[in-house]
Parts: sequence; C-alpha cells; structure tokens
Amino acid sequence: MATPKLIIFGDPNRRHATEAMEHFVRFSKGRAEILANAFGDCCPDEVLRQADFAVVFGGDGTILSAARRLSETDIPVIGVNVGRLGFLAEFGPEELERLFDDVVAGRTTVEKRMMLDCHVQRDDGQCFSGAAVNEVVIAAGVPFSMIELRLSVQGQALAACIGDGVILSTPTGSTAYNLSAGGPILAGNLDAVVITPVCPHSLSFRPIVISADSCVEIQPVRINPGTAVLLDGQVEHSLKIADRIVIERHPGSFRVVHNPLRTRWDTLAGKLNWAGPPKYNTETRPGGPDDADAAEK
Repeated sequence: MATPKLIIFGDPNRRHATEAMEHFVRFSKGRAEILANAFGDCCPDEVLRQADFAVVFGGDGTILSAARRLSETDIPVIGVNVGRLGFLAEFGPEELERLFDDVVAGRTTVEKRMMLDCHVQRDDGQCFSGAAVNEVVIAAGVPFSMIELRLSVQGQALAACIGDGVILSTPTGSTAYNLSAGGPILAGNLDAVVITPVCPHSLSFRPIVISADSCVEIQPVRINPGTAVLLDGQVEHSLKIADRIVIERHPGSFRVVHNPLRTRWDTLAGKLNWAGPPKYNTETRPGGPDDADAAEK
C-alpha cells in the first residue's frame, strides 16, 4: 500500500488541539507523509489536491471551517475531537491511532454530505458568495425587531416569514441550530434541505423539508440595520432591503470518515441525550405498582 498523504488542520488557540496534533505528528512518522501542516494557516490548492486525507483537530467549529475549505477537493475529513461536543469530529485522539491503519487502507466508511451554496444579488450584481456545511441563516440582528422575509422555492412563492429570521439547514446541520429552533433531525447522508423559521410570529409556520436540488430565493421586505446572512455561524454578510438571497446545492461536498466504533445514533443519544428515558423514581412506595406486581407473583 502506498504511503498515505495527509494535510493537518486545527485551531492553534486550543491548547489540547495543539498537544493532540503534535502527538499525532510523532505517531505518523513512518506511517504517513504529511504534505502540509495548515494548523491555523492556509494551504495552497495545489497542495490540498495531492492529499488522501485531511486530519482536523478541534471541535465542530474547526471541522466546519476546514470542510468549507476542502469542499471542492473531494478529500475525506478525519475529525479528531478535542472540543466540548465533537458531533462532527468522530474520533478521539487515541481512537484515531488505534484505527489509523484501517482508515488509510479504506476499511472504514466515508460518507458524502451535501453542502449549500449561498450568494447575494445586489444592484444586478453579486456582492457575496459562500458555502455552508451546516446551515444558511438570515438573522434579524440589532436592534432585534422582527423582520419579514419572502421565500420562494423553484420560483414558486412559499411563505412570508415574520419573526427573528429563517434557517436553511443541510442534513448534517439538522442537529445544530435547526434542532434548537424546533426543526427535525435528518440522517446525514440524505439529499434534502430543511427550512425552519426562527421564532415566527405564527402558530402554524412549521419547518418544511424540500429536495436538495431546489433553489430557494429570499427577498427581505422589512429588516434591521444589523440583519445579516450567516454561514455555519462563522461567515457573515450584512443585508440590504433590495437584496436577493439565493440558496441552492453546492457543487462540492463534505466527505467525512466514520468512526466504526460508533454510529450517528449513538452520538445523538450519547452527546445530545436524544430519546433519553424518563428519570424514574427507583424507590418503591407501599401500595404502589411495584407492590401490586409483587403480590401477583
């Protein structure tokens, strides 16, 4: 087997990320070739395209940033969790070392996740463009008055959203802001987009799931001076009343290497406490159901 070629990404402001990265560099000697260590720095596209894998040390925010950077290279991402939640970063530092040979030999699953492309049209020209792994959000911003947005899908009017904004989420991002706003959880490998209003001034405006190949247009009707479009909570662009925001499927993708020791549902249950059981009282009380069951036996 040819020596695997790696690119390393990470957040230098996280002490534990730096320690984990340095330990991995020592571990990988003789096992892999590190083409570049982009830990906190950029990396030329011509170098990126030579890599077999990108190893990203950090939390989910670091993974999102690296995934956007790698969206057009088709390089699988190995996420190493040194953050708090690590929903996207599936490997612990020790797990990666234990499973490293299986990962680089292709004996683990690599899942392809869709992304979103967002661009803003202003005065007959494009003033902003960017990619999102999790979601595109139109946020009300200061002074935090309600805003009004008109949404259309495939050129057909969908709804007027009056409230604090709207979220367009990928399946990957369905467990992020979308979930907190009451949206559904989607399997990560689906091709779909969730439209979730943020605190709508309506009892009947529920989230809706549409095809990933749909083109969504948003036209501001009433906004605040601080209203902006946000990509993955990391990239921001201010909006004006005459802007037209277009969101559609990105031509690239986010390829994530799965940890064979866990499933997405394990992560949901373990890290988000999804479907957790009620906290039953373990003490038995006289005359309660436990006594009745015992009497029958």
